[in-house]
Amino acid sequence: MSTGERHDGEALTARVLGALNDEEVRAVDEHAASCEPCGTELGELPALARALGGVPPEAFLDGPPEGGDLLLQRTLRQVRAERAGARRRRRAARPPVAAPAPGPVRTASGADPSTGARLTVRLTPATAAWVRLRARVGGIPAGEHCLLVVVARDGARQIAGSWVVAPAGEGRGVSLDGSAAVAPDEVAAVVVETADGTAYVSAKP
Repeated sequence: MSTGERHDGEALTARVLGALNDEEVRAVDEHAASCEPCGTELGELPALARALGGVPPEAFLDGPPEGGDLLLQRTLRQVRAERAGARRRRRAARPPVAAPAPGPVRTASGADPSTGARLTVRLTPATAAWVRLRARVGGIPAGEHCLLVVVARDGARQIAGSWVVAPAGEGRGVSLDGSAAVAPDEVAAVVVETADGTAYVSAKP
């Protein structure tokens, strides 16, 4: 059997049953290496050979019996079905991979008597490297351009939000949401400061 020849189930079966000489074995193996259907069938035939182990070799000398090819195909389908079932059982037996539990939600608050500003913030893990913030800020003069800054333990700073204080926000305060590319457990402080870097108030979780 060469790579250009058609599929020959009898040659594959004879290969598994040891009925070929060395030259014929090499020819079948070379063909199966380049022919996916033959390669697949050659891998499945050992199970068939075991099932036919009780049949004497002489029984194969007169060629396949009537309906023998149909029997072969049925046996191959059974082998494939049994292998597929075994794969499904192995997959079902594997313990499910638990999703990583989200980190705890933390809150922090702070007030600065010198500026009169106050801050309450809730930090919620978004991912392993991001944190979401929900802040309530009050006591800052109207018209002030403010930044909500997250400070990491290594000193890195990320702006989570910005706003201009409205007249009503000076007394009642303002609520705002933001996020920063800082790992939730690496947050050292949240600071409210002006655009030129003047700090109004900070809170440490």
